[in-house]
Formats: sequence, structure tokens, C-alpha cells
Amino acid sequence: MRILKWGLAALIVAIFGLAIWLWDPVGSNPPPDKLAAAASNYDAEIIRDTWGVPHIYGARDADVAFGVAYAHAGDDYETIQNVVAATRGVLARYDGAGAAPTDYIVALLGVWDTVDVRYETDVPDNVKAIAEAYAAGLNLYAAENPEATWAGLAPFTAEDVVAGFVFKTPFFYGLDSTLMELFGDERQAAIALDPSGGREAFHAVPHGQPERGSNAFAVAPERSGDGVTRLVINSHQPMTGPVAWWEAHLISEEGLNITGGLFPGTPLILHGFNQDLGWANTVNKPDLADVYRLEVDEDGTRYRLDGEWHDFKTETVTIRVGLLGPFAFKAKRTLKHSVHGPVIEAEHGTYAIRYAGRGEIRQLEQYYRLNKAGSLDEFMDAMSMNALPSINYIYADKAGNIAFIHNAQYPDRVAGWEWRKDLPGDRSDLIWQDYLPFEAVPMLINPESGFVYNANNTPYSATDGADNLKPEDFPVAIGLQENETNRSLRIAELTGEGEPIGRARLLDIKFDQSYAEGSQAEEVIEAVLAEDWSDDDRLAAAADHLRAWDKRTNRENTHAALGVLTVIREIRSSIDGSPPPAPEDAFREAVDWLMTHHGRIDPEWGEVNRLVRGDVSLPLDGGPDTLRAIYPAEIGDTGILAAAAGDTWIALVEWDEVGEQRAEVIHQFGAATLDETSAHYADQAPLFADMKWRRALIERAAVEENAERTYRPAWSD
Repeated sequence: MRILKWGLAALIVAIFGLAIWLWDPVGSNPPPDKLAAAASNYDAEIIRDTWGVPHIYGARDADVAFGVAYAHAGDDYETIQNVVAATRGVLARYDGAGAAPTDYIVALLGVWDTVDVRYETDVPDNVKAIAEAYAAGLNLYAAENPEATWAGLAPFTAEDVVAGFVFKTPFFYGLDSTLMELFGDERQAAIALDPSGGREAFHAVPHGQPERGSNAFAVAPERSGDGVTRLVINSHQPMTGPVAWWEAHLISEEGLNITGGLFPGTPLILHGFNQDLGWANTVNKPDLADVYRLEVDEDGTRYRLDGEWHDFKTETVTIRVGLLGPFAFKAKRTLKHSVHGPVIEAEHGTYAIRYAGRGEIRQLEQYYRLNKAGSLDEFMDAMSMNALPSINYIYADKAGNIAFIHNAQYPDRVAGWEWRKDLPGDRSDLIWQDYLPFEAVPMLINPESGFVYNANNTPYSATDGADNLKPEDFPVAIGLQENETNRSLRIAELTGEGEPIGRARLLDIKFDQSYAEGSQAEEVIEAVLAEDWSDDDRLAAAADHLRAWDKRTNRENTHAALGVLTVIREIRSSIDGSPPPAPEDAFREAVDWLMTHHGRIDPEWGEVNRLVRGDVSLPLDGGPDTLRAIYPAEIGDTGILAAAAGDTWIALVEWDEVGEQRAEVIHQFGAATLDETSAHYADQAPLFADMKWRRALIERAAVEENAERTYRPAWSD
């Protein structure tokens, strides 16, 4: 009994000690009156129109930013908090072990080191004022909604806003994929050979960035046939989450008057239009991240460079992984940096990474200047800051100018090397120090054709005229992408003869639902049809059905379900890097899935392809990598492919011959992102499903005439 008692006592002590070690409460938020203290410095008027879209007015730009935060929090506060926690590198404390890699990457990339060093000196006062006002709006909302505010997360700060841009912008060109490859169990990438000869490299599969989606078009008045300049803004984003579009109209007495899309945590329009001009963004994927293989000593504390050993710069960080309540596991990790950049130690080697956007903090400043631009010259002046690591721009304005900019911070690299491969890490001459000047960025302004476009394709296909950019005009080391997507191939099929592109024809192109000749989809289908299915009557009949597919994805199509299910994972492999099945296996699985869930292989595509939002479920046209882009999250057991990404917030902006503006927009769901009880949770879904528009309200009189609710955020006990 004495042994049992001592054993029990030891167990109690051990449990008590473990509890003490794991005890890590997140803390409490400041009292509401303290959180709301800064709100008295701002005055914003928010008018919600009959669609719930906020039109935010203020005397100063900062007043508007204050109103943006308060209004957006009213629609999507949970996601905004998620973004802030992720940016701070504390998301795992709230969301558990699954979020730990995010916190680690925040530390590895030195997001807060950049903010700590550069915020005070390199963020102008007027930009700080925008960030401070946005934080004040969030804090006012937190003060009014303490039960909805994550414990210990408030107060929100201006630095949170700026850090969000520092953290997220490099991921739009695929830095996250490069990091994940390095963290993987195997490294399948060749090493670049010295162009002067002398080094040998093993052969392996070259690595690449996954594709992201978006379409954008601009038509000059001389091409439109009716003297109207047109811009189509058509980013392809997730339909919910931290990079889903929320629409707002921002108006100040200091010159803001812009409508467009914002992400949770951003105080200004990321792409949209003002009365004078507009721009659309599409993701590009030039080679903007370089991986260096390091030679390290036996104990891993030094790396070789130019024949000498150098000590790593090291730092220990603690990642707090939430368990139950006030308990968290505190995981300590040692971060290493070489002169190249952050270091990743894996089973297959030690690597350093150098990437566009590293140490950059001026992103919000550039967006602010873009929001205030009123002409092509002012827009290009803002772009010349070159503070955004990547992203294409398609531009149009009321003067009839159009432009394509394959924007990026292009590393100024030594010529002759294959920079898409791993680089030897022992040569300092391969460690680039700066970017090429903005003048070297590929761009096409007012081409002879009067038409520019981008669908995540090579910059060498940006117009259907003779004055496209040419590879010989740019150094190889700049790393420009050379791919075409189905969408860009279809644009080429639908244009190219110099014929007018008026409103109806432009919308026919944008909402096109077909796969092009030479596309991934066609290649997969041809591979399936080349197989001999004669020994299986069921599959032979399915192959005949597939052969009859016209490669369209209209909702009435009875062949599209089998066709899309056969090709979708090949297309998805270009997006997320997942290995696709062999075409014949994909075909068999498509047949089995349709028979299991529909009892036939020929349901109408709209029975399968659906827009689902709460109790709303609507048939959709379009599919993966069509110009009417619709992507499901998964091929699950519900019998439908519920849209999760692709076409989301879309705008058609027009200026007539005298500069009068008209704009039409649509959102896939509605303004109320999370409130299922709101009338605006899914009120735009039927229009979106039918590829229809609603009129954008630009003038104050129109906003007031269609006002549903008007209010001014202010603290009141």
C-alpha cells in the first residue's frame, strides 16, 4: 500500500507539474472603453444599399479606413481575427497543431523583424494614418462585441495591418509551394550547372509553382466598335476565407471614390475602379524565389561560402500550440539564416531561400497611391514604386488608355545560370542584392490591336495583335513564365481577326464555357479515347459518350459531367501540385462516381455543378480552367461538386466617348459573409448563377435612393 500511495503521489505531482508547464492562458482583452478610446478621432458614415453593400463616406481618407474596418467586421469579423492571429504568428494558440506551420513560416520569414525595423522609418505618416484608423475601427467593433472577440487578441494595431501585407503578398506567386517542397520528404529538383562548365548535377523532375487563376480584359474605344472603353475585372479566388473578396465603395473629401474588392484585414481597395480608371489583377508566376543548396559542417552550425566557413545566424522561437482552455504545448524551434536568407533543414539537405518581397514593407503605400490615382501617368507613377512582389495588372481609363503590366520584383541575377533549378550555395556571386528597375518590367501600353488580356498565361500572349511582347526582348534570368492556360487558349480562339469586341462579344468571351484545342482537358480526353475499352461494355459505352462531348460545360450539357470528372484532377494538379491519376484511371473513377451518385453517366452538368450557400443550391455553367471558372473543393460523397473557388466578385466597367462611366458588378453570394440570418447572405447567388449583373451605385444620389441602412460607428456606453 505504501508503494501504491507513493506511486499515486508521484503521478499527481507529475500531472500537476505537467499542468504548470502547459499552463499558458492567452490573456484577456482590454476593457471596452479602453478599446474604443481611439474611435472618437474618426467620423465615418456607412450607407448599406439594398444589396447590403457598404458605401463608406468620410471627410478624410483615414475616416473612411476606420469605417471600412467597422463595416467589414460586421460582415466577417471571425475571418479578420483569423488573419490577424496568423499574421502575428499565434494562430496555433487558437486553432491547434494544424496552424503551427503558419506560425513557423511567419517567424522563418521574419515578418515582424521587417515591421520592427522598417515601420517607423519607411511607412509614411499618411499611410500610418490609414493603418491606425483601420485598427481603431476593429477595436471599436471589438469593444461592442466582446463575446465575439478572441481572448487576448485585442487590441488590434496599425502594425498588424502593415504586417498582413508583408506576410501574404509573396504567396501570390507561389512562395508557399516552394517552402512546402523544401519541407517535404524528398527534394525532386535538379541543381543548376555552372554555365562555364565543371560541375555535375543529378537529373530529377524540375520543380515549379502551382497555378492560380484569374481573367482580365481591357478593350480600347477604337476596338470596341461603339467608342466605349471597357474593363472586365475577374479574379478567381476562394469563395470564403481570408482571401475571399468583400465589396465596398470608399468615398472621402480628400479624393477617394473607388469601388472594388478587399480581403479581410485590408483597409483599401485591392482591385477595382474609380471614376477615372480601373484595374484588374491576375496572379502571375515568374521565377521569383531562388533555392540555394548549402554545404554545412558536421554539427550544422556553419555553412561554406567562397571557400570559407560562416556561422549561421540563429534564433529560438516558441510556437504555442493550443490544447484545452488555458493549456498549450510550447514547441521551441531554432531558426537559422545565412546571407542568402532563411534556412530550411530537411532530411534531404540544408537549403537557403531568397525571394521577391523579402523585407518589403511599402505594399500598403503602393495600394494607397493606386486608390488615389486619376490618370495613366499617376497610375504608372504608383506602379513604379515596385513594392508589390508580383501580380499582373490589366488597366483601362476614361481617356481610352489600356495596358498590361506583368508586374513583379524581378531579381537582378547573374546571367547564364538556370535559376529555376537549385543553386550552389557556396558562391556569393549568385546571391542577388537588388531588383531590376520598373522600366524593365514587361508591359504593353495601348497596343495597336486595342485589346489586352491575361488569364494567368505567359506575358508573350497579352493581345491578339502583332505587337505582343517577345522573349528576345527580356533576359533569360528574369524567369518569365511561358505557359498557356485553357482560358488563354480560348481567348486566342475567340479573337485574333481584329474584329470589334463590343459589350456582348466581350461578355461572351468572359463567360465562355469551353475547353480549347491543345488544352490539358483535351489531352486527357484524347488519352482516354486512345485506350481500347472493348473488353468492358460499360466503359466502352462511357467512352462513346465521352467521345461525343463538345468540350463545353453549359449546365444543360449531358456529356460534361463525365468529361469534367475525367479531367478535373489533371487540371487541379496545376493548381495545388497534387499528382493526378492516369487518364484511364480518372475515367474509370468518373464513371463509378456518376453511377454511384446519379445512377447514370449522363446527368445534366447543372445537376452536378452547383452553387451552394446555406439552403440555396443552384445549377452552374462553367468548370475548372474555363473562362467561366468554377472549382469545387472536393469530389465528395454528396453527388454534387459544390463550387468553392473561381469566379467570385466580378465587375464590368465602361466609359463612353465623353468619359461618362457605367459599371455593373456581381458577387457570388452577398455582402453578409458569415451571418446566415441576413437577407444578404445569398441574395446575389441567383444573379451570379445566371451570369447576370447588378448596377454599381457610384453617385451619392443613387446610393441614398437605394439606401437600406445608414449609420455612424461611435462608442457609446
